[in-house]
Amino acid sequence: MSQFIDGSQEQLQASTEAGLAIVDKEAGVTSHDVVASLRRIFAQRRVGHAGTLDPDATGVLLVGFGKMTRLLRFLSTLPKTYIGEIVLGESTDTQDSSGEVVSFHDMSGVNLEEVRQGAAGLTGEISQIPPMVSAVKIDGVRMYDLARKGIEVERPPRKVTVSDFTVEDQIEHLVFPFSVTCSAGTYVRTLVHDLGVSLGGGAHLRNLRRVAIGQFDVDRATKVGDLTLGHLISPAQALSFMPFVTPSKSVLDRVVHGAPVAKVDLEAVGDGPWAVLGESGNLVAIYEAVGLDKAKPAVVLAS
Repeated sequence: MSQFIDGSQEQLQASTEAGLAIVDKEAGVTSHDVVASLRRIFAQRRVGHAGTLDPDATGVLLVGFGKMTRLLRFLSTLPKTYIGEIVLGESTDTQDSSGEVVSFHDMSGVNLEEVRQGAAGLTGEISQIPPMVSAVKIDGVRMYDLARKGIEVERPPRKVTVSDFTVEDQIEHLVFPFSVTCSAGTYVRTLVHDLGVSLGGGAHLRNLRRVAIGQFDVDRATKVGDLTLGHLISPAQALSFMPFVTPSKSVLDRVVHGAPVAKVDLEAVGDGPWAVLGESGNLVAIYEAVGLDKAKPAVVLAS
């Protein structure tokens, strides 16, 4: 990691004024740990992440620096793809392999086709009850803090979308590899738990790995210890999935000051939001629709 520390303070701060790192998180560290490490390595105070990964999980974690932290909410809504393993016959108090086994189930007669049918029943728009070990707040308190104290509370179900849930043949007795693509806010451990219940028993999640967030796949990701300034991508690159507009200079002058503009002047098509580019191709702002014919700033990066 000395390559970061050897650079001047000014160079580090300039390089991380607004950038995104695609991190391959390792097991055994929290998403917060990753942010803290990169804050120290890059000498940058403004660092944040989009889409928390559990400590035991590995894979894609998007980390923003500087002004990029203001744009992370647009990345948090992107669909996610995971791979992992379903362990049938054992339910745990955390719904994954980090917890204690709370019940055993004889599921030796369950075959691959039945597991696949169960997975098919958990695709599309479904309701999930968040696990007690989630970061969801109840009356201002995160549920995992309540769970640590042995307190269980009623959790309202939430709607999520599972667009793909593919199960492969078992690699061990009652252990089935799977891949799932789902909307933001989906609890994969709960998906596996609910699958076990639907098959007449129980199950827990093992070896979860996030292989993609939107267009950011694990092949582009880098482990924290291997990250260099050259790995950071610009806000414009990070939001390349969003419709881009390049308005005239007179309109751009209003945009950089956060003024509402007419959609026709912004040269915007569709419902938005839109990434507004400056003359040099840099990301200047994100604008959102207001009514049928106007747009207002959601985030302004230039001043």
